[in-house]
Amino acid sequence: MRYDDPLTFVEVVEVSEVTSVRLPSGRLIVDSPWTDREPRELTERIAPGAYRVDAAWAAAPHEFMGEYASGRECAAIRLCVSNDPITEWEMGLAVGDDIEQLQQGQDVGFETDTAMGCFSDATAWPALTAPFRKFREECETCEPGTFVSRDTEDLRDGYFERSADETQYADLLTFVASEGRTAVWLGRTDSGSVASVVVIPHLGMLA
Repeated sequence: MRYDDPLTFVEVVEVSEVTSVRLPSGRLIVDSPWTDREPRELTERIAPGAYRVDAAWAAAPHEFMGEYASGRECAAIRLCVSNDPITEWEMGLAVGDDIEQLQQGQDVGFETDTAMGCFSDATAWPALTAPFRKFREECETCEPGTFVSRDTEDLRDGYFERSADETQYADLLTFVASEGRTAVWLGRTDSGSVASVVVIPHLGMLA
């Protein structure tokens, strides 16, 4: 239910394809493209290839200051490794994670203060994040009020942003994430193989 209206229910109203992401190395980073740390690469490897990315959209229609509002937000983002049925879920560990240091109830995921995460090929990470580093540098040195663009492609009215490196045939796709820590989930099949990598940001309507 909405945090400010217990009579308004939040429901998933659509699941749709956003685009595909090329991962030529099979090594997947799920992190913020703005991070200054070593990016969070998952220990799980997948076969090199191009993978569909789906988004689940939630809505909580309500009235705000006398006007109708759809309350539509992106509720989950899924990298589809295969279409096989998922039988269990687990948090996605990254290189360097120490599960023995986790406290009970603590999520395993990436940290960001920009409310933006991404799926990215690991070997092409420097090239794919270059537009974000260049944008930050230009914003730090430009005159106040100057418009600075990024060399990326906006998708779905700005909900997603794609950076591509054609020399390595690799992509990075951004999505809305929670500020702070955002958990990364792996969906496994009966055989133990990974079928989905899912990120679920905290919805503003549920805050």
